[in-house]
Amino acid sequence: MDQSVAIQETLAEGEYCTIAVQGVLCTGDSRQSRLLGLVRYRLENDAQEHALFLYTHRRMAITGDDVSLDQIVPLSRDFMLEEVSPDGELYILGSDVTVQLDTAELRLVFQLPFGSHTRLFLQEVARACPGFDPETRDPEFRWLSRHRCAGADVQSPKPREWNSDPGTQSGFTPIGGGRYQSGNARRGLEDVLLRGPCYILLWGGATEESEFLLAEEAQGGGPEGGRRARGGRRDEALEEADWEMSAGGGSREGDCAGGSNPDSSRPNGRGLLMDQSSGARCLEKPENSLTRQSKSKPDITDMVRSSTITVSDKAHILSMQKFGLRDTIVKSHLLQKEEDYTYIQNFRFFVGTYNVNGQSPKECLRPWLSHSTQAPDVYCVGFQELDLSKEAFFFHDTPKEEEWFKAVSESLHPGAKYAKVKLIRLVGIMLLLYVKQEHAAYISEVEAETVGTGIMGRMGNKGGVAIRFQLHNTSICVVNSHLAAHTEEYERRNQDYKDICSRMQFSQVDPSLPPLTISKHDVILWLGDLNYRIEELDVEKVKLLIEEKAFQTLYAYDQLKTQVAAKSVFEGFTEGELTFQPTYKYDTGSDDWDTSEKCRAPAWCDRVLWKGKNISQLSYQSHMALKTSDHKPVSSVFDIGVRVVNEELYRKTLEEIVRSLDKMENANIPSVSLSKREFCFENVKYMQLQTESFTIHNGQVPCQFEFINKPGEDSYCKQWLTAKPSKGFLLPDSHVEIELELFVNKATATKLNSGEDKIEDILVLHLVRGKDYFLSVSGNYLPSCFGSPLHTLCYMREPILDLPLDTVSKLTLMPMQSADERNQLENPMEIPKELWMMVDYLYRNALQQEDLFQQPGLRPEFEHIRDCLDTGMIDNLCANNHSVAEALLLFLESLPEPVICYSAYHSCLECSGNYTGSRQVISTLPTFHKNVFNYLMAFLQELLKNSAKNHLDENILASIFGSLLLRNPAHHQKLDMAEKKKAQEFIHQFLCSPV
Repeated sequence: MDQSVAIQETLAEGEYCTIAVQGVLCTGDSRQSRLLGLVRYRLENDAQEHALFLYTHRRMAITGDDVSLDQIVPLSRDFMLEEVSPDGELYILGSDVTVQLDTAELRLVFQLPFGSHTRLFLQEVARACPGFDPETRDPEFRWLSRHRCAGADVQSPKPREWNSDPGTQSGFTPIGGGRYQSGNARRGLEDVLLRGPCYILLWGGATEESEFLLAEEAQGGGPEGGRRARGGRRDEALEEADWEMSAGGGSREGDCAGGSNPDSSRPNGRGLLMDQSSGARCLEKPENSLTRQSKSKPDITDMVRSSTITVSDKAHILSMQKFGLRDTIVKSHLLQKEEDYTYIQNFRFFVGTYNVNGQSPKECLRPWLSHSTQAPDVYCVGFQELDLSKEAFFFHDTPKEEEWFKAVSESLHPGAKYAKVKLIRLVGIMLLLYVKQEHAAYISEVEAETVGTGIMGRMGNKGGVAIRFQLHNTSICVVNSHLAAHTEEYERRNQDYKDICSRMQFSQVDPSLPPLTISKHDVILWLGDLNYRIEELDVEKVKLLIEEKAFQTLYAYDQLKTQVAAKSVFEGFTEGELTFQPTYKYDTGSDDWDTSEKCRAPAWCDRVLWKGKNISQLSYQSHMALKTSDHKPVSSVFDIGVRVVNEELYRKTLEEIVRSLDKMENANIPSVSLSKREFCFENVKYMQLQTESFTIHNGQVPCQFEFINKPGEDSYCKQWLTAKPSKGFLLPDSHVEIELELFVNKATATKLNSGEDKIEDILVLHLVRGKDYFLSVSGNYLPSCFGSPLHTLCYMREPILDLPLDTVSKLTLMPMQSADERNQLENPMEIPKELWMMVDYLYRNALQQEDLFQQPGLRPEFEHIRDCLDTGMIDNLCANNHSVAEALLLFLESLPEPVICYSAYHSCLECSGNYTGSRQVISTLPTFHKNVFNYLMAFLQELLKNSAKNHLDENILASIFGSLLLRNPAHHQKLDMAEKKKAQEFIHQFLCSPV
């Protein structure tokens, strides 16, 4: 997910967030999540200045309301960003990246996720650093003064030396920085591999840390050199370089955040030399040990950088940051010929899932994780409901993550040593990936993503997390999901599955390639609390069949079986035979079925499915010995055939490809034909995706294509349009289908309603070394109440779609200040009729609805609700209560001016906790805004009167509605978390007092 969009919403005019990355700020033992955005400001003379904006944020930064500005660090001449190497850590491809930010007055350490996006972020920072030309004036950063006024910390006035631990060494050349005047200092991280710490070696529960240095060629020779090199290969050039793997001292208490080890001591005289080409490890010769200890890590890295690339290693050219056509052709041919130079080798995978019901670990997990005699090669361990607290629900961190991470690490199979590859968590959904130490060198391209499917697509109480990686030459994606609950909600579970599949996208090592989806992997392992239930049988009948162990009879009534058979979900996936009793629901601490008031029917909620070739399931079982939760953990053990490279055959194949390319290179100018050049999107509606597609047919010359920006524009298309893929390459006589997706959301709807923008655009398709092609996009947008100002809707007594377009335009463009003046002459409605329709529907049908405003609705139903509101067909409104509730929240979110006007925002914060003062602020709002606020508060109070049934309380409603009714002024920086809590407190006091 592109979180720079959320940052952009907080920026002032002239400021542009070029790229953003989510990381962890490491302060001593503390780990705090931060969103880092590189912001560019263009000066009047076309010069540019840059600064790093650091934000606190919600788990999923979707809009500007999800981030709060914490600090700004200008990219001045003394700015440095360098990758650091905490002693005693095992560095390996795929682990997180630790970087140290330094200025004359500031030092910060961040951990960034390994992957192509982090690499791209650091490259952009490197390019943004001011040069060393004495003729160039020093940056002044006057534009940042506005943010000082907004309360942001624009660089700390005091040095922060808390992390100048002697065990933290500078492992690579820094980015920028006035302290380094040599040309080498400007190389930055473009020339090196982004490696990182936090590969924790685990052996029989005890933890041990080591250090493993990798540099550019270890990764660069891989991904873009074809899938061959992704297997972690090392050729002769790398063997000549001075690599080392030295055993680290000390133990570790499962530091999943990957902080540095305070113990910087290292053993003398012995180390391990890694030979990735053969996978062998051998003790160093004593005479070499002394030599190695006399070299600094930067020296070792430079030796690797200067290694000669041999003929058999020409695939390494694909690691260069500048995307090359020839390199891409090499890669494509290697992929096509993969079977010529690989063979299949089986690896043992353990896949486990456990819904822990918000509990902390209370018992050893070895009966679940280490039940087999043979140690697995790979562990994929997933949890759901890690934390059920309100704080976790609203995207706050949780101590349960560390507790369960430690419990898992201590319970891995005692017969092997493991390295933690990745941990990813979305609220209560967590996934852990470990590999045996001897396989770690062959893990690459590790990426992790999350998708929340909760209310408004934002809440992470339901959804999925995934980790994708390469093991040797096989791509693997592991998904852990927690789908919607309740027996009758199987359609919502189906929708959650489809949302995860469509929205889960992984960046590729080659930034020119489109993101990978789950389906684009050789092997997919899907685990989790899928929540599918047993239907058509009463509770007692279910229990009787379980007692008789008639599992196949019971399985015939399983919802997942039914939905898979109907091809509604998990098409192409396989599940093993269910030979164990249902894993839900038990009384906590026992093996007794649920005896609570609800008396849930037993169900196989916790499942493991797979998709791919060369996969053999060895076991599929539950583990009744664990009684911490109301679920039982489930495990499945697989033998998975992985493609491993034959070195000699690979080199022969590569040389053949290079020789053939030499003959055809520069033969002709590329030329393509397009199946279509004009696209018309008719009757576009709010939040309803429309797609048009066309095919690019290539001629006889390989070509690289890309949609490029038109002069003076920041993007190749308007905000409501996307081309997928937007860039790529074509081999001779090949073709690719391009999809143009048009999607109008809250960011674009208002101007389309007013007529300031239209569904019109021109796309420029550029061929490298070839010509440009122009594509015309046109269409019409159907105005909607979504994205319309409150005062505009109050003056629309007719449905918006019944009004002439010029009337809609005039009312949308009407200034809010003049709306009250017209109120004296005309007879507008007190509140928008559309708002009344939704609230009235909920008042009549949903006052006692459990989990209202916390569970998402169904997408087709939202489209139905939107159409009913825009056409005035209220009698036709028939939808699930959750769908109407979500539509109400989306309506409030889409308002260009929030219910509490931007101008009153800071006054509201100042009056937080002072109800009398707060009432006074509300009284100053424009009439329509004041009416809507009072109307909503009265409705929410009615909901709270039924809290015994709907389980709502003031805190939940204040958290949900606080960010929607009270938004920070547009084009101003967001305030910190403390002030956001003030905003929620402001709403809270109205919920507890009469309106």
